[in-house]
Amino acid sequence: MMSPMKRKADMAMSPQKNKKAKITVPEYHLAPSIQDESGEIIWPARKTQIEGAREIIKECAQAGKTTLILPDKDADGLSSGAILHHTLTTLGLPSSLISTYFPPKGSSIYDEDTSAAITTICPSYIFVLDQGSRKIPPLTTEPHTCLVIDHHFASEGGFPDGADYVTAHDCPPVATSALLTYHICLPLHPDLDDKISWLCALGTHGDLGSTIKWQPPFPDMASTFKQHPKKSINDAVALVNAPRRSAAYNVQDAWESVINASSPASITTNTKLKQASSEVRQETERCTHTPPKFSADGTIALLTISSAAQIHPVIATRWSGHLKSAKLEIVMCANEGYLPDLVNFSCRVAKCARARDGAEKVDIIQKLEGIVEGNTELRGRLGESFARGHKEASGGIVGRKEWEELKALMGIGEVEKKKQEERERREKEKEKKGVQKNTLANYFSTGSKNASASTKT
Repeated sequence: MMSPMKRKADMAMSPQKNKKAKITVPEYHLAPSIQDESGEIIWPARKTQIEGAREIIKECAQAGKTTLILPDKDADGLSSGAILHHTLTTLGLPSSLISTYFPPKGSSIYDEDTSAAITTICPSYIFVLDQGSRKIPPLTTEPHTCLVIDHHFASEGGFPDGADYVTAHDCPPVATSALLTYHICLPLHPDLDDKISWLCALGTHGDLGSTIKWQPPFPDMASTFKQHPKKSINDAVALVNAPRRSAAYNVQDAWESVINASSPASITTNTKLKQASSEVRQETERCTHTPPKFSADGTIALLTISSAAQIHPVIATRWSGHLKSAKLEIVMCANEGYLPDLVNFSCRVAKCARARDGAEKVDIIQKLEGIVEGNTELRGRLGESFARGHKEASGGIVGRKEWEELKALMGIGEVEKKKQEERERREKEKEKKGVQKNTLANYFSTGSKNASASTKT
């Protein structure tokens, strides 16, 4: 029997397994900021843009003319829209002069149908919030003043012709649209703090998650969270995001809930939002176990689902925190059932790749554009809805034919195909060799027969 001392010695001498290094994702608020000539931090956007936006908002409130707010459909967009709405009414603009418009499912504010709807409303002032931006003709041919407030990536001059804009994209850590709108509006009236501070938190948690640290350069929101606990804000985020993800796409329900709420707690009791949230949870659970396939170079993992609900961003986000490999950069979820004849896809940076910096830093938009680089004909057919959003969270809407071509360029499934071919090759080799004939049973059986024969002779 081995003595305890011997066992301890053997255990001490046995090699220990190397522990995998823990992936440390840098805190969002610690992203290096840019500075002006005097060394002052430029945040959340350039000062000239912020001051220009404030002047337009004050001018709009004083003009007393028809105003159109075009907020995006998620918690960040709806919160920024509500912040602006409360600001304009607090500054004296009658709410009866303010309209909002949400494009139907699968459409955007840059479509012809939206242009027609805007022309019908005939607004003197148009505010575009959290919609991303493109270089396009004016949103309407009628005389108007247009202000874009955004934080998505936009190419040089990528805004509607004649529009003023303020963008947070180039001023890290990139503020959400709600946070940017809050920063613009807060100084315009002393009564705004209680009305819009919790909306700022709602939109920011909606885009950046509930673990975001409210530390400089982010504003101090301690008093806001004392009055409105983070749990109630996070619960409200999930409910506000539910209608735009549901198959029915009742974004108006979410907007009415946010604009009429005096606190996040009042949102959490909304029956319509709860029903939409239940549907989204069930669909997410149904589709989330889809096995991924990988690109030929191993940098992209693709999950393909089919759902009338907009759950592909949720599934991409969820899997991005679980999949790990040395090569993996992007987790992509493609939804082939959201819109007829189209494929909607969302991309997220894999958690295992988020800490990469410098030349290795993952830029999804650049990666997607790089896949079709040199194939100008396909890039043209992919359209303006390809590779939109953020460098860390992008996606697109493309035709089915174009999607299959894009998958072929990525080499999706080639790794799995090669493994399957290798398995089949090995199985065929086994079949060719057949069962081994020189077994012990055969040996003794043969020996027994020989002995019996010799006895007879």
